[in-house]
Amino acid sequence: MPSLISSPRSPLNGTVKVPGDKSISHRSIMLSALAVGKSEVTGLLEGEDVLATAEAMRAMGARVERIGEGHWVVHGVGIGGLQTPDNVIDMGNSGTSTRLIMGLIASHDITVTMTGDASLRGRPMGRVIDPLTTMGATFSARDGKFLPLTVTGSQNPLPIDYTTPMASAQVKSAVLLAGLNTPGVTTVREKVATRDHTERMLKSMGAEIETAEEDGLYVVRLTGQPELKPVNFEVPGDISSSAFLLVAASIIPGSDITVENVGMNPLRTGIVHALKAMGADIEILNERTLGGEPVADLRVRAAKLKAVSELPVDPSTMIDEFPVLFCAAAVAEGTSRFKGLEELRVKESDRLAVMAAGLKANGVELTEFEDGIEIRGAGGKVKGGGIVATHLDHRIAMSFSVLGQMAESAITIDDAAPIQTSFPVFIDLLTGLGAGLKLAR
Repeated sequence: MPSLISSPRSPLNGTVKVPGDKSISHRSIMLSALAVGKSEVTGLLEGEDVLATAEAMRAMGARVERIGEGHWVVHGVGIGGLQTPDNVIDMGNSGTSTRLIMGLIASHDITVTMTGDASLRGRPMGRVIDPLTTMGATFSARDGKFLPLTVTGSQNPLPIDYTTPMASAQVKSAVLLAGLNTPGVTTVREKVATRDHTERMLKSMGAEIETAEEDGLYVVRLTGQPELKPVNFEVPGDISSSAFLLVAASIIPGSDITVENVGMNPLRTGIVHALKAMGADIEILNERTLGGEPVADLRVRAAKLKAVSELPVDPSTMIDEFPVLFCAAAVAEGTSRFKGLEELRVKESDRLAVMAAGLKANGVELTEFEDGIEIRGAGGKVKGGGIVATHLDHRIAMSFSVLGQMAESAITIDDAAPIQTSFPVFIDLLTGLGAGLKLAR
């Protein structure tokens, strides 16, 4: 487990592309596996999480092949065609693929046992188990909600009309994926609309799926048992991965970078609006559509950031980007306050607690709340010099890699390995732009 040392070197300059969107990559493999025929995916993120999804779909009978960098071919088995795997499926660190695949299994007459690494085994699955049980699936899980767990899909799944208790695209998608092999109409209602990649992709594959706003809720209705047609997916760059570059270029004086081909789904772009609210200089260029998703190039120049206490967006549009936004707040001028972030406590780590500990270890003054954090910005460089425990969380590792570029003394990240789950080229890409990152054994 190599540690990573982050310290200032130079402004960031250049033009780059980030790897493919992780959420879309997961879904492109899963849905292609349920199509009838051959689908192609280009621009796929080849991080460990997505590779775990590919291996899981192979284990359940789909043919999933890599034919070049980011270029994959999937021969689907059709809806209803998944098979019981020969062995336990290891999902590694991927909560997204675990919860979505639970949905797929729930309406197939198969039994699957799933496990994962220490981090994933500590993430609760109850929020998915509850609606899928209502649809007819049965579960045997450690303490009723943790991996390892065994899912037995229903022979006669039932459509449900389900209102999610929290903003979670994973829960919504799990129910919709279960609805694919369920007769009748499956309905999901959300108080706050979450990322809609599943809906967009299903529609492009020929599913009968409708979205609407009703009584203040975002409502999705899916008619079950369609024949999904194979398609060619072109995966745009990941806005969540881009966030680390957006923050780094914003806070490091003299920086000027362009990140090309970034997915700009309006339910995912909260980080752009949040940084702009703090005074970031982000220019949106060359807007276009790629594979049914809005895409643009983002030019970012260094700016003097100001604290923010009221975000201009719902937290659900940037839930994965808060760790690196906390780092932006640490170097901003003034005190930033972020609330309504209970969801961060059940991610790959308890991101509120882990970020608070790492920031404190590097001289940042803050107050942690049950549902948020208040960060007193340094108005420039932080003290640094501390060691950050990542707790197997890739976004913790990358966030402090960015903060180290604005530290008086180097910041040490205890384990760089988790970065491989979502952004394998992160270190090379950032150092190529001018950042000071060095692996240490």
